[in-house]
Amino acid sequence: METTQTQLYDALGELIYALAKVDGLVDETEISKLEEVLRSHPWSSEIKWSFDYENRKANSVDEAYSKAMQTCKDFGPSPEYTFVIEVLQAVAEASEGTSVQESGMIARFQQELTDHFQRQ
Repeated sequence: METTQTQLYDALGELIYALAKVDGLVDETEISKLEEVLRSHPWSSEIKWSFDYENRKANSVDEAYSKAMQTCKDFGPSPEYTFVIEVLQAVAEASEGTSVQESGMIARFQQELTDHFQRQ
């Protein structure tokens, strides 16, 4: 089954949620930064809906990250990953600077995707 663009944007919302939650709680400044960064993106409402859904459900960081990573791998290489890394970095920076957990998750995301696509 082919992964659609909509599923990819849902996954990006899950990934951003996992990042915001990794240091304990989703902070209002992180949500504001996410909304600001997404404002000009054509799929911003889809990404934000997915983020809000994960936040309401209070899903675990590992669950949200794993679902998002699998969807990205299934979708394949995309220029959107560069954008999402910029969003992750902006959200991480928003609340008292980037934590060790946040920078670790961003690095892990980049490494896992790079390794996966290089093996193909």
